[in-house]
Amino acid sequence: MRERRQFLRVLFNRPAYLNHGEQSWSCQLLDLSLQGALVTLPNDWDEELTQLTLSFSLSDVAIEELSITMDVEVKHLRDQQIGLKCLHLDLESASHLKRLIELNLGDDALLHRELEHLVDQNKEAD
Repeated sequence: MRERRQFLRVLFNRPAYLNHGEQSWSCQLLDLSLQGALVTLPNDWDEELTQLTLSFSLSDVAIEELSITMDVEVKHLRDQQIGLKCLHLDLESASHLKRLIELNLGDDALLHRELEHLVDQNKEAD
């Protein structure tokens, strides 16, 4: 099977929530990229859902609550995991995500290539 990932992923094990309307599911964030995320399959998951909101906190301390919220699309369900593609991020979440990826990659040039690839991909979609 050919690897289709175009963005580097960073491992980021953290509690997260998937939301759709009034429904909310607790899950575990497994990894993250500028383009999406991988989470565990929640209990009582509705496989008909395709578009949701993913949210998770970056801090363990409630004093300074840093979080990321993104609108996502389900790309695949496999091995009790859900692959999610990011559809939209608010500016604050995008800034936090960029910084998180930057810290985990440890290579500023690599991060800039990732960002350029994301911008190019979005231009092609328009």
